[in-house]
Amino acid sequence: MAQPFFWYDVMTSDTQAAAEFYAAVAGWQQRDGGPGYTIFTADGIGIAGLMEVPPDAAAMGAKPAWMGYIRVDEAAAACAAIAAEGGVVHKGPVTIENIIAFAVAADPQGAGFLIAQPLPGMPQERPVPGAPGTIGWHELMAEDWQTAWPFYETLFGWTKSAAMEMGEMGVYQIFRMGGEDAGAMMTRPPGVPVSYWNYYITVASVTAAAGTIAERGGTLLLGPMEVPGGQHILQALDPQGALFCLVSPGQ
Repeated sequence: MAQPFFWYDVMTSDTQAAAEFYAAVAGWQQRDGGPGYTIFTADGIGIAGLMEVPPDAAAMGAKPAWMGYIRVDEAAAACAAIAAEGGVVHKGPVTIENIIAFAVAADPQGAGFLIAQPLPGMPQERPVPGAPGTIGWHELMAEDWQTAWPFYETLFGWTKSAAMEMGEMGVYQIFRMGGEDAGAMMTRPPGVPVSYWNYYITVASVTAAAGTIAERGGTLLLGPMEVPGGQHILQALDPQGALFCLVSPGQ
């Protein structure tokens, strides 16, 4: 069975400002998730978390950023498999009692992600896919997507879907983490120095959201623009410098 992304965190330098920003842009509500942790919700269902950049990560130069969690059956075994396939486990497994056992990792080309084993006390309710506030797309900007692909296929059971030719930008390889298209991989453009994951938050209108981003101190990097299939996207930085992306069914 394919193992999907199922949770997301933004690590930031100003949690109050970031909470207000994403409430305005993504329409998320908030609830307490324990010491130092805020949970973003949509229609009462948890979508993502908010926390300060951990001191140990900050000491290593970590900046505000979004990270996604891939569900696994057993965290320690997943860590061993990541290492065996050429990835790196930076931290963990760490157990949050009755919630998850997680680890911070990177693929062989350096793109960071987390793995997490749900524990019996973890809330099981999940949002309706495609609803506003959910994560609607996952995009890997790889050093070389073709050599990055086997790592995810082997460890998490993902499967290839359509491949889109994008001219000078190369191939955009769509993949599934189960029955539906859920993301894509491509080779990062020249000049982009590192591999990384993008996570696209679903909103009603990226055009309207672009205005809110500007009003709230964010910086637009790309878009709004239409992509194949009729959806519209944008990429931006929040006021603390974390890269985030939005997607909407229309403009």
